[in-house]
Formats: sequence, structure tokens, C-alpha cells
Amino acid sequence: MLEWIETITARGIRRPGYPADEWTERWLAERLAEFGLDVALEPVEVTRWRPGGGVLRLDTGEELPGFPLPFTAPTPGLRARLARLEEAEPGDLAVEEVAFTELPQSLVKTLATAYYDPEGVFDSLVQTIPFGPRMMEVLEPALAKGAAGYIGALTGLPWETRDYYVPYDAVERPVPGLWLSGADGRALLDRLPAMGTIVSESVSDTVTTHNVVATLPGSSPYWVVVGSHHDGPWASAVEDATGIALVLESARRWARVPQEERPHNLLFLLTSGHMAHAAGTRAFIEAHRDLLADVVLQVHLEHAALRCEGVDGRLVPTADPEVRWWFTTRAAQLERLVCQSLEAEDLRRSFVLPPDVFSPMPPTDGAFFHPEGVPLVHFLSAPMYLFDSADTVDKVDVAGLEPLAAAAFRIVRGTAGWDPASLREADEARIHPH
Repeated sequence: MLEWIETITARGIRRPGYPADEWTERWLAERLAEFGLDVALEPVEVTRWRPGGGVLRLDTGEELPGFPLPFTAPTPGLRARLARLEEAEPGDLAVEEVAFTELPQSLVKTLATAYYDPEGVFDSLVQTIPFGPRMMEVLEPALAKGAAGYIGALTGLPWETRDYYVPYDAVERPVPGLWLSGADGRALLDRLPAMGTIVSESVSDTVTTHNVVATLPGSSPYWVVVGSHHDGPWASAVEDATGIALVLESARRWARVPQEERPHNLLFLLTSGHMAHAAGTRAFIEAHRDLLADVVLQVHLEHAALRCEGVDGRLVPTADPEVRWWFTTRAAQLERLVCQSLEAEDLRRSFVLPPDVFSPMPPTDGAFFHPEGVPLVHFLSAPMYLFDSADTVDKVDVAGLEPLAAAAFRIVRGTAGWDPASLREADEARIHPH
């Protein structure tokens, strides 16, 4: 699995429609065919966003390099007054200090249906997740004020970076925006109010990418879908070369199992366009809506990550995994199966969570299966570097790859004899008890 991850990340930035992602689609199809699966490439239209240079030029002559906010409007040069967001007036460039959310795991314990924490760290552990309090709506307050542009100063991060690929919802905002590093952001804030010129280069177009879909026949008329996404914001080892590797390993393991011992038909799905509002997942659902009623379980596998710490302005991996979230449909037999699998594979620092614990849908690439009523188990971790160019191979939880793949295998195997209706009825009974 690590070799696969290294092979994928060596191709470079894997945003939707980029050459590295196109290569990955073909490479995945070849690997899955080698395992003996029936493979198809299904087209998905996505908005491809490609940034160029970004810089903030102060009238004093200082230049602060920046990274254009994804899907914001380009400008060759827009001069305006720079003011803090809370003081900004129409026509200003709104400047905001941005910090990531600190999430105490003692709080998550109160939201979880179960957890596996043999070390007993959840009462004291605090996780830094890769979003501020507004998630992807970072520009909306500036737009509401009539600002002409937005400057996000990443002053609250424990490492120096401007390479923050957020928002990635493929919503085109009508003003330019730049991310500045913490040091440059602090230097700017000390000079406000000031006059300056924002330069933000980017181009957007619509391109055809592909979902990679591979199938194995099983011993029931029903289906289990095992998925992840193949694109990422950068070369992105964790996001989501690790997910790719886990799905490939799942396919390889099940291909070695005789058909009569596979609990259901198996579909392995590697989607395009996660970084464009999960375009691939949405396209798959629309194209295969007649399949959904026969899906016993949809498993998504994303982000085998190491927890990192900021040391002298850089990220240093620890020996511990990032907190593992297992968003699981609230059917008792499914929750019990997940818990047993986590303990059997010693997947410490794991929470079993309701799919809607943080928002109406789980924060995963497979989120859109949830409102369709498909029973699901979605594994995801959310390290603070997830959307940053710092997501390199040294951040991969290598020791976790094998037990994660084994747990996924156990969960799929454990659905033998189950049918979609019983799981959905159990979920409804938990949500709406008599």
C-alpha cells in the first residue's frame, strides 16, 4: 500500500482535471483489472480551477506573496483600502485572521455512540481540525459587507504556510482572494489600515474526468460499495492517496476470495471531483440510482493520517494516528460490527459517530449517500494539514494501513446474510422510536 501511495504522489498535484489525476484514473483501472475485476471509467464533468500567481502589493512598496483562494475571481490588479474584516466598508479589501478549530475529544466523547480508546487519551486530547469556524464559507462575511476582495491571514496555524486549498465547493465567488502565511499576515495586520493592490491569477473551465468503477460478483443479489476519491488538493499523500490504497487493497483481498464466500456483490468506487463539491459521488448516485435500494452497506475509506505538531514553524509527525472517525448508520447490529472490528484490529483513537453528528451529512467524499438512505460506514481522519501542500508521504500512518484494510474487510464480511431493508428499518427505529 505504501508503494502505491508513493507511486501516486510522485505524479504531482492531483486536482480534478489535472494531468496527474488523469494518469491516476488510468493507473487505477489497470490495477483493478489486474486483480480480476470488471472495470469501467464513467465520465464526470467538473470545474477545473488552476491558480497562477498571487501577491499583495502595499503602497509602501512591500510585496506579500499569497495563494489565490480556490474558485475566487481573478484580477490583474485591484487597488483598494485594506481593513480588518470587522471594520471593512464596501469596496475595501477585507483582512481576516484565520485560526483552525480546536476540538476537545472529551466533547466528541459525548457525541459518539461508541469509542475505542485503550490509552485513555480522549479526556485530555485536543485535535486541531483543518477548518475555521465557518468551514468553507470563509468569504461570506466579506461579501456581505460589500468588500472588493478578501485577504485571509493564516496567523492561527501552528506552522508557516499559505497553501490552504479552501474553499473547495466549486462555488465561484465574485471577488478575488488570497491566503497569506502567518508571518506575512501579522506584518500586514500591523500596518492596517493601508492601501494596497491585490493580484490573483487563475483560470476555470469545465472538463470531463472519470469515476473508476470495478465490480466482483458475490453470493447474494445485494451490493456492498467500497469507495474513496482519487483527486486531491496537492500531491496529497493522505488526502487521498491513502484512501486509494485502502480501496485497492480491499479489492485485491476480495478478488482472492471465491465468489460463493463473498457476502454480496462488491463494487469498488474511486470518484473524481472530491475537490469540486464531491462531483464524482453525486454523478455516481445519479447514474446508479436504481442500484441504491439494493445496497446493504456503503463503506468509504479516507485519510490514514499521523497526528502532527507544530515545531518552529514546521509540521513534525508524531508516532500516533490522528483521531479516527467512523461515521456509522445507527443500526445496532452495524454499530456492534464496527466496534468489534476496531477492537479486533486495535485501531486506537477511534470514535463511532452518527453520520449527522457534525452536520446533516458526514464530512466525507461519500456524504451524498446518506440523504439517499443508504446504510454506511465512513472512515475519515481530519489532520490539520489535510488541504495543505505539507500533506506528504511522511504524514501517512503507515502502521495503520494494514489494520485499517483488515477492519474494512471484517466489516464487509460481517454483513453476510444482511439485507438493505433490515438495516434501514433499524436506522429509522433508532431515529424515530415509538
